[in-house]
Amino acid sequence: MVDVAKIVYYPEYFDLAHRFFEESLVEICGIGYPELMNQKIGFPVVQTEAKHTAPLRYGDDIVCTLWVEKVGDKSCTWRYKFANQNGLLVWDARVITVCVDLDNFESMSIPNELADSLRACGED
Repeated sequence: MVDVAKIVYYPEYFDLAHRFFEESLVEICGIGYPELMNQKIGFPVVQTEAKHTAPLRYGDDIVCTLWVEKVGDKSCTWRYKFANQNGLLVWDARVITVCVDLDNFESMSIPNELADSLRACGED
């Protein structure tokens, strides 16, 4: 969604980030988000920080670079950089998620195999 200035409305960046997060889980962890949810494991967002460095305009392509900055016992810090089709950085964000048991929404330790896969998804 774009606003009247024909630039992407700021909440849309977080929606796109979440879509990239869900789509990348298979590549990063070898498990899709629906399958993770079937195992009653979720990763809700508990903290966000973002810098909008240039406008993303109607018709622009988005190139997302996504990596895991830090994996704790129960939390994970994701980094996102969005650039346009010309390589111009338009958004730089840090999103912290917490691993929860979806039956009771209590925080839980990230399962070891999942944590190992997340740790392997560094910036390089």
